[in-house]
Amino acid sequence: MAGMTGVPISASLSRAPVAADDAVVHLHPSDDVVLAKRPLLPRTRLLLPEGEITIAQMVPPGHKVAIHHIDEGQPVRRYGQIIGFATKPIEPGQHVHTQNLAVKSEELLQLDYAIGQDFHEVDYVPAAERRTFMGYRRRDGRVGTRNYVALLATVNCSSSATTRVADYFRNPEVMKAFPNVDGVIPFPTKGGCGAHYGSNDLGQLQRTMAGIVDHPNVAGYVILSLGCEVNQPDHLFDVTDLGHGDRPLVLTIQQDGGFEKTVEEGIQAVLRLLPEADKARREEIPASELVLALQCGGSDGWSGITANPALGKAADELVRQGGTAVLGETSEVYGGEHLLTRRARTPEVAEKLIERIHWWEHYVAMFGASIDNNPSPGNKLGGLTTIYEKSLGAIAKAGSTPLNQVVNYAERVTERGFVHMDTPGYDPVSVTGQVAGGCNIVCFTTGRGSAFGFKPAPSIKIATNSDLYAKQEPDMDINAGKVLDGVTLDEMGQEIFEEILAVASGKQTKSELAGVGEEEFNPWIIGAML
Repeated sequence: MAGMTGVPISASLSRAPVAADDAVVHLHPSDDVVLAKRPLLPRTRLLLPEGEITIAQMVPPGHKVAIHHIDEGQPVRRYGQIIGFATKPIEPGQHVHTQNLAVKSEELLQLDYAIGQDFHEVDYVPAAERRTFMGYRRRDGRVGTRNYVALLATVNCSSSATTRVADYFRNPEVMKAFPNVDGVIPFPTKGGCGAHYGSNDLGQLQRTMAGIVDHPNVAGYVILSLGCEVNQPDHLFDVTDLGHGDRPLVLTIQQDGGFEKTVEEGIQAVLRLLPEADKARREEIPASELVLALQCGGSDGWSGITANPALGKAADELVRQGGTAVLGETSEVYGGEHLLTRRARTPEVAEKLIERIHWWEHYVAMFGASIDNNPSPGNKLGGLTTIYEKSLGAIAKAGSTPLNQVVNYAERVTERGFVHMDTPGYDPVSVTGQVAGGCNIVCFTTGRGSAFGFKPAPSIKIATNSDLYAKQEPDMDINAGKVLDGVTLDEMGQEIFEEILAVASGKQTKSELAGVGEEEFNPWIIGAML
């Protein structure tokens, strides 16, 4: 395929028809649309295998063009799957987007879950031949890719204290005595009170908090409490087993002399932890110990063609190496979940995913919304029209290996291979759950651009197109837009996999170099605020 440029193809430049391969991408023989590789101006003549069509109006890159007549109410296909229904008659050459395509009625999309139909065993790499990285082996056997000390606030009222303590350790002179520690990171929160004691909502928050500090990328932690909050530290320990029988250090503002004294005690507590944390050393570890969070944000029309399927190839390779890849964003699996149920290892795994999909339908309906309120405005500017279209592209991150487990938000991932975690689509909330569940590295694809990072897990950002990579190179680790220039998905997936190993071994990502990643901790709050 020819590379993308910013030069529009215009009938005014040449009356000759333009070859399809130079201007558009046709993904599947049954598709009703093709995707513009570059801006297409009105009266541009495209020569397709089905015949010649004339572009009716300006079509931005990454957007869809109809290749034949579609009646009102008829399904429209991309990836060989239904992405919505025509809201008016669509003629060949017309731009297909929000003005003529929508999810009119959920009842019109009848998905065949065909549980387990596409299940196949993984061709694992023999243990003696598996790739390795340099990681930190922890006492419980899990492996870290980074070595942090953390500060956890149990409630918003102690959050300022955690950030104040962490600020002290931003001074290089303070940290130079601990060269093997990546930093001291705070985990402030907006919750922790105003919730129903003993509720599922509070339990989910507690599970998230426990998972984010009892994490292989964290060598030690201190907890800061106000004292009177609903999220009492003792209750947190009881319901999550945080500390595993050893009570973690808790500093309490109301009992320890107020804010300033608590900050002073917090600094001293971290200073006692740092020498022990600094003893950690990287050692050679098999790639099977990597737990990869699969994430996308600021998606565009190319996400499902370049970066996401390339990441899926890397995820497949990691699974072949005995590792784990964790998909999230259930609200962005919606409409494509049948592609996952077909890969389920057991009926129970598939049924849990289906149950979560139904929960989401009920959840959004409680607030008078629908899941098709997603894609976001930015996604739509990038060419994504409906949630079905977005989901089909997002699922490509999950590769092709069996679905071995479905876990709740921030629940510890216990199975290897491909796993789905129930999270919202909002990036920081989703990644918070994945990391709390044990992910020790993140791959984040984007088509619109992102400066995302997430401490304590390093985040590799993958651009879907070369224009974005050129514009935002200081934030992008990998350019998957090369797929549009002829690089195969297998080659792109291997490049991503090699970068995963390098970053897991200590190579800093672009977000780490920029100091990004402390603002993204954002637990999912689903219950009533009292």
